[in-house]
Amino acid sequence: MTVTVRFAPSPTGRIHIGNTRTALFNWLFAQKNNGRFIQRFDDTDLERSRKEYADSILYDLHWLGIFPDSIEYQSKRFDVYDQAVEKLKADGLLYPCYETAEELDLRRKIRRTRGLPPVYGREALALTQDEVAQYEQDGRKPHWRFLLPNFVTDPAEPRRTEVHWNDLVRGEETVDLASLSDPVLVREDGTYLYTLPSVVDDIDMGITHVIRGDDHVTNTGVQIALFRALGAEPPVFGHHNLLTTSSGEGLSKRTGALSVESLRESGVEPMAIASLAVLIGTSENVQAMASMAELAGHFDPGSTSKSAAKFDPDELFVLNRALLHHMPFEDVRDRLQLLGIADERADAFWNAVRGNLDKLADARDWWRIVNEGPLEAPELEAEDREFLRQAFDLLPEAPWDDGVWKKWTASIRKATGRKGKELFAPLRLALTGRASGPELAELLPLMGPEGTLARRP
Repeated sequence: MTVTVRFAPSPTGRIHIGNTRTALFNWLFAQKNNGRFIQRFDDTDLERSRKEYADSILYDLHWLGIFPDSIEYQSKRFDVYDQAVEKLKADGLLYPCYETAEELDLRRKIRRTRGLPPVYGREALALTQDEVAQYEQDGRKPHWRFLLPNFVTDPAEPRRTEVHWNDLVRGEETVDLASLSDPVLVREDGTYLYTLPSVVDDIDMGITHVIRGDDHVTNTGVQIALFRALGAEPPVFGHHNLLTTSSGEGLSKRTGALSVESLRESGVEPMAIASLAVLIGTSENVQAMASMAELAGHFDPGSTSKSAAKFDPDELFVLNRALLHHMPFEDVRDRLQLLGIADERADAFWNAVRGNLDKLADARDWWRIVNEGPLEAPELEAEDREFLRQAFDLLPEAPWDDGVWKKWTASIRKATGRKGKELFAPLRLALTGRASGPELAELLPLMGPEGTLARRP
């Protein structure tokens, strides 16, 4: 059996870091088990689904390092769902209901006052032909419910019926089907809700493991019953905890909160997102992983907590810095070229500045400083200005080697008597315009004699 998983978002907005968690859990599980990853779009809601969103999701996944083995669109499979509906109707497991939303709400309130669970009472099963005919004459269209197997002989007398599964993430789980309403699978207008297409596709596509957020735990009891009603054995299920902000706020595609697109545009590296999305809320320490292969080595769905995983978005930038500070030049050469950093000094420049970057684009400012001098004229005390003029007069003659900084500062120390911060701070301001930054011993050879002397106050 080939392990086969799927990531099945609705293309109704940009995916955020929470969606990314689900995609990565599936991708890493497939990678660790030499399996297949199917990208499936739940786009049966033709009014809200957009091709542009599906394309952006694929782009985001590729950027993160996720490459599906196949891409499927539910909007192209309506005939398959129609066949499943006919089978369920023929087996007496899908029945028409004519209640309006207001009528259903009233019935739920009545059941609560009687101390009964606010589930659908299956009143539609008791409708006479005359009552159905009257509804039809009145112009009502039925919605169709799946008859849950939670009774012995009379559907009007449900009894406790437990569905058990060994959850890949949460361990032993149980759902009582008697505590649930028969789910609506087909709306009045003939369109499908999530449940039926999802199960039919999982069967047809040979999905062996369904890994998703724990907001679907209750749905799983229903879906297991539907798998069996359609003559199939259910896959293995796993439900991971959801990501929330540190204040407990949930994430939404529609608001664009922490979307992968916005994080990419703000300079966050893909492995910073992947590392946080996978490791937060698990027994693993959240640390920056340099590659998907390294992250896979730390991925264990069973180590995931049952409580929500709260995170501070600032953690992404902590991981981002850690990644950049250790990233080899070969991994960023092409991206640096796009920033205009492309001559024979690029390698040495990267190794000099990477430890001071919050995001890769910051390297562009340091490149300008190296080549053109401070971005803004530094403010210098009169005493420091006089010191710097004397210091620049002591610059070693060309050609320079890697020891030029040590040689220069030794001459300055001997001539002026300054040392420590009193010596180095004014030099840094004059050379870079900044109070902190990369080691000047590494920057000075990149600036060269002429470029350095041009910064003399």
